[in-house]
Amino acid sequence: MLIKTIPVGQMETNCYVVTDEASLDCAVIDPGDESNTILDYLEDNHLHCRAIFLTHGHYDHVGAVEAVSEETGAPVYMNQRDDVKNGGNPRYFFALPENGHYYDEGDVIEVGALRFEVFATPGHTPGSVTLRCENALFTGDTLFRGSCGRVDLPGGDMEQELDSLKKLCTLLGDYEVYPGHMDSSTLTRERMFNYYCRQAMAR
Repeated sequence: MLIKTIPVGQMETNCYVVTDEASLDCAVIDPGDESNTILDYLEDNHLHCRAIFLTHGHYDHVGAVEAVSEETGAPVYMNQRDDVKNGGNPRYFFALPENGHYYDEGDVIEVGALRFEVFATPGHTPGSVTLRCENALFTGDTLFRGSCGRVDLPGGDMEQELDSLKKLCTLLGDYEVYPGHMDSSTLTRERMFNYYCRQAMAR
């Protein structure tokens, strides 16, 4: 598995391209902006985008979805609770395109030989999810290095956020943590030093 981090847009959202190196099939996670940058990386490396995964529906994570999906033909996956068609605030949530699919807790999507398992991790938004693939967790804005996602926007809920952090922190073993913004981390580090994780685990 090869993981490429591409910070995009004014918010420097981490877009991830996760590739099965044997088949060159890949998934794009949170294409928030700069579709040309993302598409150029796919083309330069001869990658086949098979899926676009959204960790949640905020604008800075979805800005390039349409362009990347149209160019690659890849279907889009998101949690239905962040679909504006289901009552979300249009300022903050995204409308799933026609080629899209909903995913939720326990779903598994295969991309080449890679298996992406979905964890529902609401709190930052009602439909926030974390994706697990091998030893990596793609946490969106649920878990950051040393912090967690804000909960003061419409749909945010601190109690749910703490429950979601506890769900992640009680996973067995260690994982590389790839958040929606800023630097990567490890789950062991966050269990030890992240105030919000420590608070969540004490519940």
